[in-house]
Amino acid sequence: MSRNLPIRHISDTPLSHCPASVAVASLKKGAAQHPKQHTMSLINIFGRDTRFFDYLENGAAEARNSASVLARLLTQLGSSSTETTLGDLAQSRRKHKRIANETTEAVTKVFVTPIDREDIERLSDSLYKISKTIEKVGERLLICPPGAKMENVQQQISMLDQATVVVEKLVHSLRKGTSGDAIRDDYDRVQTIEGDADKVMNEHLRALYHGVDDARLVVFWKDIYELVEKAIDRCRDAGNSVFHIVLKNS
Repeated sequence: MSRNLPIRHISDTPLSHCPASVAVASLKKGAAQHPKQHTMSLINIFGRDTRFFDYLENGAAEARNSASVLARLLTQLGSSSTETTLGDLAQSRRKHKRIANETTEAVTKVFVTPIDREDIERLSDSLYKISKTIEKVGERLLICPPGAKMENVQQQISMLDQATVVVEKLVHSLRKGTSGDAIRDDYDRVQTIEGDADKVMNEHLRALYHGVDDARLVVFWKDIYELVEKAIDRCRDAGNSVFHIVLKNS
């Protein structure tokens, strides 16, 4: 003889017993007890979005490219090809600006990011400022007064180029999920370059202030020395951002 079993409607089930609610409650509990493991659980659920590593690496590559173009421009000053090279420098900066904008837009739309949103935006902004400052250096070099000797700034620009190479390497390390110890040598290298460049700038300024150059040259070179040093400082800032991210997530 069949029995009439009571029909239980979904609406009769307490909300706290629903599978989705149980899952959410479990995640919340896990977040409170183990926040870092909770973040990794979310990444496992929703997938690890690697586009941000692409954005940051592309930004670092453009900063590196800007430094290379600037070094080429320095050797071409006084020739007919400088305008073309300056155009390449502007194009690199515009491309980097587009990458930075895409990074910001993606950060606001994606639910889960592989590293903290503010860290992504801070590093992206630091990298873009390298390209932007380098473009300014190129523009100022192009309006140099008569008698300016470009070898005066060659050492600084070489150090800037070295700094962008190390920064690019540091940014690539983020994708690997490396530790602070693993990147410390590169991080220290950026700090050393910045410190040495600062000393070089002071030596140039001392020679400038104690020399007998035309006033126009004094103003021009002071501006150039300080702009190149500012670009190297931007590299140091980017290195600091990478090191901060690695320490936070290791």
